[in-house]
Amino acid sequence: MAGEARYQGQRIVILGLARQGVALAQYLAGQGARVVVSDLQPATSPRLAANLAALGNLTIEYVLGGHPLSLLDGADGLCLSGGVSADLPIVREARRRHIGLSNDTQVFLEACPAGVLTVGITGSAGKTTTTTLAGRMLSGALASGGRTVWVGGNIGNPLISDTDRMRPGDVAVMELSSFQLEITTLSTQVAAVLNITPNHLDRHGTMEAYTAAKSRLLLYQPEESVAILGRDDPGAWALAPLVRARLACFSSAGPVEAGACLRGPTVVFRWDGREQEVCAVSDIRLRGWHNVVNVLAACAISGAAGAPPEAMRSAIAGFTGVEHRLELVAERGGVKWYNDSIASAPERVMAAIRSFDEPLVLLLGGRDKKLPWEGLAQLAKTRVKHLVLFGEARQLIEEALRAAGVEPARVTVCGRLEEAVGAAARHAGPGDVALLSPGCTSFDEFQDFAERGDRFKEWVNVL
Repeated sequence: MAGEARYQGQRIVILGLARQGVALAQYLAGQGARVVVSDLQPATSPRLAANLAALGNLTIEYVLGGHPLSLLDGADGLCLSGGVSADLPIVREARRRHIGLSNDTQVFLEACPAGVLTVGITGSAGKTTTTTLAGRMLSGALASGGRTVWVGGNIGNPLISDTDRMRPGDVAVMELSSFQLEITTLSTQVAAVLNITPNHLDRHGTMEAYTAAKSRLLLYQPEESVAILGRDDPGAWALAPLVRARLACFSSAGPVEAGACLRGPTVVFRWDGREQEVCAVSDIRLRGWHNVVNVLAACAISGAAGAPPEAMRSAIAGFTGVEHRLELVAERGGVKWYNDSIASAPERVMAAIRSFDEPLVLLLGGRDKKLPWEGLAQLAKTRVKHLVLFGEARQLIEEALRAAGVEPARVTVCGRLEEAVGAAARHAGPGDVALLSPGCTSFDEFQDFAERGDRFKEWVNVL
């Protein structure tokens, strides 16, 4: 494996001891690297306890409570976990010293066994649903042949943990974030950019920088690969001139030459001049038109990777969504409670709102990503019965709602999410939907969106 020769005896510094950092540390230590792990949290932090325990049987050096520049002394490489900014002083200093930068995506693509087909999926919205569904489509297609489909990356398991178990003929399907892509210099054999809309501007600073990070998935593709773009999204389709591989697309607005689209009420897959029916739109069990688009994306991606329409059809029929994405939690006193914790941008909240016809009590808040709130505020004015705000961004969101003309009586401001759940319960009545769709990151109160969603479900279930 490529990693064995590359990392043997190398001193590799890993910044960030979350899921990706743990996976990197385990893999690199196993390849004979001298691993140093650094995290901003101190050793006494409860957030680090489980991850430190996971690495307890390995010889690893720890520098916790900060990222001192002395970490770079004698370093052969610097690996960043997904939540670590590439603009930190230590990262800038590593570049100045010509110390190579990497991350779990780069290391995986270097180490991935020959004969494993790699699929990379990125975008501002819909990545998790599309990645999960494409993985199911491919699993249904390949299972009878004894081939395995590995799904991970930014969703669930970092695939670097599974390289030793992968075999030729397997498929690795990865959800990729802009954070993972901004320093990678390798790509996948099938690469999809679903859409590009404002997101993570607190991290990237400008839309240009954010778009540039996403575009790297296309720029580093070999010519014999397949690139798939969302044709209806101006941001994604604007990247078409950068494509070096075969270009395919997906569209809900019109026919495509290669990829997936709608023929009236039917989802179809087109490839090499042949069009095949997949399913009726009415067969899709997910709420909202944005999920019809996600299904089209998954069909285009899995089809490019070899899945036939019957495998797509079977996966769609059995798919009711992913955890924390418009997930029905409970019905209490005639109120349906939905968990959409994964929605960390205002645009995704707008898609969630449009998925319901019922009166909505909306829980919004968390840590702002420097994204525009005006569009959501205008939609909330006409479509949301009551808004419950929480977290660091609550005053910012309240100001946007006030500027849009939302009456103060329709807004409740809380401190933490648990308090917001109680407030939502007081304002929701029979026939209403109480929806957690925060529009912000979770990092002011929780480790990630999954922890936020889990706690929300716990508090709803004890109402």
